[in-house]
Amino acid sequence: MKLNKINRRRFIILGASLLAPCAIAADARWVEVEWVKVRHLRLTDGKPTHRFVHFSDLHHKGDLAHTRSVVKMINALSPDFVCFTGDIMEEGRFLAEALEMLSGIKSPLFGVPGNHDYWSRVPFDGMFKSFAATGGAWLVDERRVIADGKINLIGMAYIGPRHPLPSPVTGLKNIVLMHYPAWAKLFAGQKFDLLLAGHSHGGQVRIPFYGPIIVPFGVDEYDLGLFQTPAGPLNVSSGIGWYPIPVRFNCRPEIVLIEI
Repeated sequence: MKLNKINRRRFIILGASLLAPCAIAADARWVEVEWVKVRHLRLTDGKPTHRFVHFSDLHHKGDLAHTRSVVKMINALSPDFVCFTGDIMEEGRFLAEALEMLSGIKSPLFGVPGNHDYWSRVPFDGMFKSFAATGGAWLVDERRVIADGKINLIGMAYIGPRHPLPSPVTGLKNIVLMHYPAWAKLFAGQKFDLLLAGHSHGGQVRIPFYGPIIVPFGVDEYDLGLFQTPAGPLNVSSGIGWYPIPVRFNCRPEIVLIEI
């Protein structure tokens, strides 16, 4: 009897050890990769005066149902405005389709380009037109004063001698949109109310108690979530899409609802 108990125990352990990697792989490939969550971020101790959405890295590849569901989730939150921090599509041939989906967002949509938007070599005319049609703007080193003149929204697209870094405006809440989180280190001596970035995808695969296995260039230590930087609080989104392979583990795609 004792031998049988030991054998059963070993059988269960062996079975679990074999099934666990399969379950993790199935979760990473078919469950989490499109299981979008809403993360809430409140950055005020008092009553919020502005409520908006941050999302990033759509990487649209023709997956209409997934992109349509993201737009539906954003609209259900009824934000004052929406901020997008780059990488609309995976390749230029998907741009028109992606913009058609994003035109369904019912709040003013503001965005900046990411590296894939440049790598695709598409003209930005469609982005300018589509984002403006929502009441927002495609910001290529531009700024807009929004929210009844209370928010200075700054869109960063380039870094270099011909593109000076923006400065905050006194008396307004200053929010910076940028694709690369590591750019937060470039604002020497300047302070903003909030910086928003993407690009990292959160690493897509995150090991518990360790973090991401790998992150792309332009991320540094700012891989996912809220960070306090010398330039102000920085929120880095895990993004919506994936690159280069359709895998996510312990790192669901997300829409971030922010209150300030």
